Amino acid sequence: MGCHAPMQQMEARTRAAGNGAVLDQFARDYPRGPHDKPESMCPAFGSLRVGLRMRRVATVLSGSACCVYGLSFVSHFYGARRSVGYVPFNSESLVTGKLFEDIRDAVHDMADPAQYDAIVVTNLCVPTASGVPLRLLPKDINGVRIVGIDVPGFGVPTHAEAKDVLAGAMLNYARQEVEAGPVPAPLAGRTDRPTVALLGEMFPADPMMIGAMLAPMGLAAGPVVPCREWRELYAALDCGAVAAIHPFYAAAVREFQAAGRPVIGSAPVGVEGTHDWLAAIGAAFNVAPERIAAAQNAFVPAVRAALAGAPVKGRITLSGYEGSELLVARLLVESGADLAYVGTACAASKWSAADRDWLEARGVVVKFRASLADDLAAVDGLEPDLAIGTTPVVQHAKQKGIPSLYFTNLISARPLMGPAGAGSLGEVVNAAINGKARMDMMRDFFDGVGTGDTAGIWEGSPNLRPDFRAQHQKKLDKAARAAKAQEMI
Repeated sequence: MGCHAPMQQMEARTRAAGNGAVLDQFARDYPRGPHDKPESMCPAFGSLRVGLRMRRVATVLSGSACCVYGLSFVSHFYGARRSVGYVPFNSESLVTGKLFEDIRDAVHDMADPAQYDAIVVTNLCVPTASGVPLRLLPKDINGVRIVGIDVPGFGVPTHAEAKDVLAGAMLNYARQEVEAGPVPAPLAGRTDRPTVALLGEMFPADPMMIGAMLAPMGLAAGPVVPCREWRELYAALDCGAVAAIHPFYAAAVREFQAAGRPVIGSAPVGVEGTHDWLAAIGAAFNVAPERIAAAQNAFVPAVRAALAGAPVKGRITLSGYEGSELLVARLLVESGADLAYVGTACAASKWSAADRDWLEARGVVVKFRASLADDLAAVDGLEPDLAIGTTPVVQHAKQKGIPSLYFTNLISARPLMGPAGAGSLGEVVNAAINGKARMDMMRDFFDGVGTGDTAGIWEGSPNLRPDFRAQHQKKLDKAARAAKAQEMI
């Protein structure tokens, strides 16, 4: 069975191989629906990116060569600047168990404590479906930790949630180390104030801003999970509370809760978000009310002033797959935008409930596990002045002459917290909305060049053959009926 097999067949094969518990845990951590899964790049890109960002951590992939090539390419496209390990296989080595032996030999060869603190081995679709037992790898070799995870595309819905798969596995390993005895302190040292661990990748300035907002309460910002080095995992677990800035990190939350750490949802975005989040953090640490009020008085007016200095006027639709979509939505609403729709590829969770309730109370439609069709329908039906979304949403909007911004590169790669976030978002959004005339000019310029099969400039009429199309469709329908019948057998 290849990686191109239907999802149902891959799941059945995985359970037959004894890996059903992995899929059951994924289903609890990352619930699907209303459709099977959102359209997303290979989920393993998320866990791969987390590993590649960590110092002294090696990454090894086990999967089909085409998948490994694609993942390696996109990781370097996003600036990995380090090698991605690969253990190849064929049908014989897969079914005889030789692949597992090859993986074990590979990590033994790589386990050099002078170079690595840990080696992450990731099973992609086919090894997961075949039951390659990474859990049987040694826990450490020569003092180098070995972390094995399964990240199948048919089990993990999005690449954002795959980040949580590896973050949770590393936190689990680190928590067991802490329980077993003393562990090394972070290279930067330990603060003398109680810390708040921050869950979710964010713009580098945001943790600094959060730290400034916590200071009046006698608190400090702890490490950001996913971490950049292994020792930060210990410091993260040593926190007094966890801020689920991105609310989909179910596996990481489970490890923090096992360590006895309370978890707080939402984030300090906008006026109301900053006020409520500081109050929730203060309550978790039993901070005196006057110190909570001091933190609120120091930053809430500054956020209000920043929003007033960069108001947003216009109707906006927003969609993405990073997990911070609802936070950006709150900021846009408080900036004055007519936000009609928010779609996120991630599932709803208790940590996003406050943001969802806040938005829905203001008339915003919030769609969890949004599909591409949902996002495109919002753009078509609401006709916004600006569409913020994923690449295909941006492309669709531009074809309609609607200004648009790519969420990942232009929105989530900006500060969102505190006064800095309030000011920066309005600037980029207003600049895009004001570019409507330019979009109209581009649409008019390209008008008449055709679309789909007739795209381009033709000397005569394109030679369309609907009879060929109909004949090919019959073949596809016949193959689909045969596959359905095979499933029933």
